[in-house]
Amino acid sequence: VQLEESGGDLVQPGGSLRLSCAASGFTFSRFHMSWFRQAPGKERELVAEVTTAGGDTNYADSVAGRFTISRDNAGNRVYLDMNNLKPEDTAVYYCHAMDRDHDYWGQGTQVTVSS
Repeated sequence: VQLEESGGDLVQPGGSLRLSCAASGFTFSRFHMSWFRQAPGKERELVAEVTTAGGDTNYADSVAGRFTISRDNAGNRVYLDMNNLKPEDTAVYYCHAMDRDHDYWGQGTQVTVSS
């Protein structure tokens, strides 16, 4: 099982990034997918989540209206489009996959928002 995040970078406030998570080793379409983030000295928090078919999404209040989660079940990928980034969005972003019996995490990708 592997979840590999990519797309993290240093970006200026107001900028945009697209994070991607490539999944392998499990039946991706059957798993609920999420993005979490963890800033230095803070607990890991849920950023966004999407149901198996992609029909329903949920966002943290702090990112609603700026971030969009989507998934490609044919390509085994989940994405996080981040717009109007703020310094407080700086964190390591993690991809997470979950079904009734399994719980998988990626290694994370660093997003830094700074001028």
